[in-house]
Amino acid sequence: MDNNTDNLNSFRALALQVTCHAVNQASDRHEARSLMQNSINRLAQQIAASIAFIGFDCRLIVLPEYFLTGFPMGDSLLGWAEKAGVEMAGAEYEALGKIAQKHKIFLAGNAYEVDPNFPGLYFQTCFILDPSGSIVLRYRRLNSLFAPTPHDVWDKYLDCYGLEGVFPVAKTEIGNLAALASEEILYPEVARSLAMRGAEIFVHSTSEVYNKNLTPKDAAKITRAVENMVYVVSANTAGIANIAIPIASADGGSKIIDHRGIVLAETGAGESMAAFAEIDLGALRRDRRRPGLNNLLARQRFELYAESYRQSHFYPANTMLEGEVDRKHFLQTQQATIERLAKLGII
Repeated sequence: MDNNTDNLNSFRALALQVTCHAVNQASDRHEARSLMQNSINRLAQQIAASIAFIGFDCRLIVLPEYFLTGFPMGDSLLGWAEKAGVEMAGAEYEALGKIAQKHKIFLAGNAYEVDPNFPGLYFQTCFILDPSGSIVLRYRRLNSLFAPTPHDVWDKYLDCYGLEGVFPVAKTEIGNLAALASEEILYPEVARSLAMRGAEIFVHSTSEVYNKNLTPKDAAKITRAVENMVYVVSANTAGIANIAIPIASADGGSKIIDHRGIVLAETGAGESMAAFAEIDLGALRRDRRRPGLNNLLARQRFELYAESYRQSHFYPANTMLEGEVDRKHFLQTQQATIERLAKLGII
């Protein structure tokens, strides 16, 4: 996306914490789609009310992980793709786009998505819709223990989308936006690759355990913000309904962190629009262009590390190029990786 000339130096963002209503118990694709539309209808009301409360300079809203469907429990890869996988130009995106268009906002979220280039698979996809209702960013999660990723079909994925499609950054009137999916906040290389491409704001859709003590993910959110000099807008679920796991297992702690690592807003448990704050792009850009010890981004010496990464081979690529596999494939591949690294004396 090209740079927009009508840039904003500051605006408000909201990490909207809502309950996920899972579709696992749906009997078929039609019922699952009906449940997804119900979730979108609820969101439309919650977003409208939140903007009315926060103010109309709220230009970015981030939704939690799983907000449309929940996560697969017992479904095969193909079964979950058919039940819960949204199409790249499907009705769900169209409905969400109308919300973005109505309120003149950038709307970010996360969904399971099917891709005609990879039949039988699905990808966990972070998306950003702009105020016209168009998708301006589509990022597929790269690190997952139990779901297909672009790395699992790496050669073909690069042929289809190229490296910039793996690490997309949308240059918009509210800054350079990039997405991190859920636990990928724990993988510094993903955030760094996006920062290398100019990212200024990370939208982070997550569904995680909330704790009054500092969790690894919360520590990582602050770290990713500081080391990349970016804002992090992190939206957690307010619980996941309609599955066997207790509803509040992943509930609370949505937050916004600035490029200095300062938590600007945070909410407790339950559905909430309390995690909103000003995004001051002017201050971020001044700090990025100011020489000194605190300008960690400008001080990076990537050549020091490139060869070590090039020589290292941990979790293998291209293990799913043949299409659908049994879910046991993921743990079996990880176990084989652990055994190989142990023999090499690395772990």
